[in-house]
Amino acid sequence: YPTGSRLRVYTPPPYPLLVGGTGLYIRSITQGMKIPRVAPQQELRSQLASLGQMQLYAMLQQVDPVAAAKIHPNDSVRTLRGLEVFYVTGRPISEQQGENPPSYPILQIGLDCDAAHLGDRIARRTEKMIADGLVAEVEYLCQKYGVDLPLLNTLGYQEIKQYLAGDISLDKAKELTILHTRQFAKRQRTWFRAYPQIEWFDAECPDLLEKVWQRVESFLITSE
Repeated sequence: YPTGSRLRVYTPPPYPLLVGGTGLYIRSITQGMKIPRVAPQQELRSQLASLGQMQLYAMLQQVDPVAAAKIHPNDSVRTLRGLEVFYVTGRPISEQQGENPPSYPILQIGLDCDAAHLGDRIARRTEKMIADGLVAEVEYLCQKYGVDLPLLNTLGYQEIKQYLAGDISLDKAKELTILHTRQFAKRQRTWFRAYPQIEWFDAECPDLLEKVWQRVESFLITSE
């Protein structure tokens, strides 16, 4: 790794690295979130969904008022999940959730930049995704797995799927991808800023690598 103008060789003990991921996924790892081990029950979900969200939410209020109090009455996904866990395990999902923080030390590093730079990065990334064959990839996925594949409802894929369906132009698909990605990035910033455990570094800093490594090196030394 670089240190100033010299290259130093350091062989630390094996440490796991988690890079990227959604805020909830990272939180589940770093804070030890307990998640009920109940696989999706498609038949049960279909039966429940046929009852309508209003009735489902009322049912959840009866069997798990704690969970219902944390779920918006219109949130069908979380309502279904709460009922699914209850009917499969016989226990409210609220009793099976919580946190069990790991005993080992964790260093959380975040990279950030101002909104203008972030917007430029998102625009360039979108153009690169298109240039690298995103349209062909989405077309292949639609043909092989069908247009209802959940992956095709995510950023970039959803907009290109609309383009392939003839609903919008390619330029409009690019515009929407950039817009939706910027909106998602804003939500991510809000989510991650709520966790003081993350140490932030300026992604535009010219000596970013050096600063981050100094912090990592300090962490490795103190945690040995």
